[in-house]
Amino acid sequence: MTTIRVFLAILLAIHGFAAQAQALPKQKEFYFDADAGTARKIVVAQGEGDALAAELVKMRERGRKLMEATAQLAHVAMSDNRTDLGKTLYTEAVGATQVNSGIGRAIRWNYAWDLYKHDEVAPALAFWAELAHGYGQPSWVPPTLALALWSADRKAEAVKWYAAAVRTEPNLWNDPANYPTLLPDWREEDRKRLAEVYTAWAANPPAWP
Repeated sequence: MTTIRVFLAILLAIHGFAAQAQALPKQKEFYFDADAGTARKIVVAQGEGDALAAELVKMRERGRKLMEATAQLAHVAMSDNRTDLGKTLYTEAVGATQVNSGIGRAIRWNYAWDLYKHDEVAPALAFWAELAHGYGQPSWVPPTLALALWSADRKAEAVKWYAAAVRTEPNLWNDPANYPTLLPDWREEDRKRLAEVYTAWAANPPAWP
């Protein structure tokens, strides 16, 4: 193993430990902030398969939008079930950016989703919690944390976060039929899981605070 790979492995282990230790933020009453700079896919090259991967590697080598290319390449790797490579690349991008920067937040948000889709709920939840601490009251936070907490079998907490979504936009979040419009980039299985949270919320809506 080369020196850089050893370094990246150590960095991954350290960051993974820190992420798992990240506590959830104290819940706020409303979440109206769009936070579009965070909740977005990172796309700096078009295409698919090996051709896309090759283009992203070239961008990295040339130093063109280095962190964006690294993050998109990490996503491509994880989508192709090359999970270790994807984690290594994401860790490089996380280590080279600040959580309070636009690209740093977007990288962490995307990494969390890729971890979640590989059933690594705890580290995904930790990244989302870290982001939720740092920027106003983002609208993506209540449904995303509700989904992750429900998946982690922390169901009472999930219901409380879903309640925050309903408080913020009661006409939108009180009907799962709205999910395809509200959550167009979510997988159907994730929307179905969030509907389970909705059912639990509807059966016994928690009071605020």
